[in-house]
Amino acid sequence: MLLRIFTLLFAGYFVLVGSVFATARQIENYNNQGIMTIASSEQTDDLSFDDFEADFGDDFSAGTAVAEKLISDPFQPFNRGVFWFNDKLYFYAFKPIAKGYRFIFPRPVRVSVGNFFSNLATPIRAGNALLQLKFRDFSTEIYRFVINTTFGIAGLFDPAESVAGVEKSVEDFGQTLGHFGVGHGFYLVLPIVGPSSLRDGTGVFVDSFADPFRYANLETREFIGVKFLDAETRLSLDRDTYEGIVQDSIDPYLFIRAAYAQRRLAQVGEDTYNINIFEGPLFDGDFFNPFDWFGF
Repeated sequence: MLLRIFTLLFAGYFVLVGSVFATARQIENYNNQGIMTIASSEQTDDLSFDDFEADFGDDFSAGTAVAEKLISDPFQPFNRGVFWFNDKLYFYAFKPIAKGYRFIFPRPVRVSVGNFFSNLATPIRAGNALLQLKFRDFSTEIYRFVINTTFGIAGLFDPAESVAGVEKSVEDFGQTLGHFGVGHGFYLVLPIVGPSSLRDGTGVFVDSFADPFRYANLETREFIGVKFLDAETRLSLDRDTYEGIVQDSIDPYLFIRAAYAQRRLAQVGEDTYNINIFEGPLFDGDFFNPFDWFGF
């Protein structure tokens, strides 16, 4: 029983790493949008107090209120406790291991390992794209899998993106549920797994049935080892983004919760596709684009 519990925890750890990266990107966007322009001393001399008072009043009078959609967090004390546990586990265990991994193996090796795991996760992305009737994303994933498995040597390389410019889609069952109108439910921070919700936690469980490693007849310790390697590979390729979040945020818990909720909201409401027309500098894009061949 304990082995099964540890299996679920370590299998979900890669979600924590992905959540940290995605949350960091969202926070970076916030910072970029929040850049302020400071007036020079000459400009400030021309501004009177009355002008400032009038402008200040205008900003708060007759303005249109902007509704911010937040995720419900009824279990915040529990979530904060788990957040603290994950934070300590990250700084005292997972990150030091990732640094040692980074020191021993050069970046190209770690990128290839990451490509391998990403390629094997194609059934999860493709299946959810199909469930959402996103046929272009589904075709993208099938194409990437065929090209990367063959020309990319079992997925160790990613010629579908590096040569042809086709990026992988980001689809999971949590998004599928959201696509059909299922809300978050409530915010939930899980041990090792990290930021989640009732809907997305259910999605992770359902997605696990499409994981090829589930059917590889691996022993429990082998399965944990594979998932741990996947997570540490991602973490070794990171540039200390989580450290930046903790250092720059007054309350990292609230910041990550808001970023997580808004990121998932954007993914569920996304109506564009994660495919680029092939723009390899040495190739003719029309020739290499299979979607043009079939008139998509």
